[in-house]
Amino acid sequence: MNLEGKRIGIGLTGSHHTFSKVFAQIENLIEKKADVYPFASYTVQHTDTKFGKAEEHIAKLEELTGKKVVTTMPEAEPFGPEIPLDCMIIAPLTGNSMAKLANGITDNPVLMAAKSTIRNQNPVVLGMTTNDALGLNGVNFMRLMNSKHIYFIPFGQDNPEKKPNSLVSKLDYMEDAILSAMSGKQIQPVLIPFSSENMLK
Repeated sequence: MNLEGKRIGIGLTGSHHTFSKVFAQIENLIEKKADVYPFASYTVQHTDTKFGKAEEHIAKLEELTGKKVVTTMPEAEPFGPEIPLDCMIIAPLTGNSMAKLANGITDNPVLMAAKSTIRNQNPVVLGMTTNDALGLNGVNFMRLMNSKHIYFIPFGQDNPEKKPNSLVSKLDYMEDAILSAMSGKQIQPVLIPFSSENMLK
């Protein structure tokens, strides 16, 4: 299996420091001739940070994909019945969005696209970046780990000493995780070590 012609959705939520790494992976998917559809949460659409302005991130997504970013619930809903995705990726996935997804809360375009994809029994691939996956969000994390049609990009503790509850996906594995998920399998190993050399900053 390859990605050529596959309809791939990618949704960004508010872990802004990870966006540059996600953009690099979008470029890779497009190089592999995937048909990539961009989605953005409301936080991504409206929050300026030291990592860039919201409008710059939206413009970058549109430049990379050649498509208008899906920014509203009505725009996202048709990706269930009318424009089914072969796979939906949420990367970065924040702890806040993780909790909502695990509890069936659909209040932004990214989560609507995920819900629509699951409705079609197609895979949703998660690239999490959260400081509380091993804390209060642990119950949501494990619920998603054991949910049908949900798959994870391999992850590890990015800074066990200073952030012992934090888990971060290694986004370099995005393509492999997608291909595995589209075959109905969780890529393994899903737990990977993070050394000082490969730690996500």
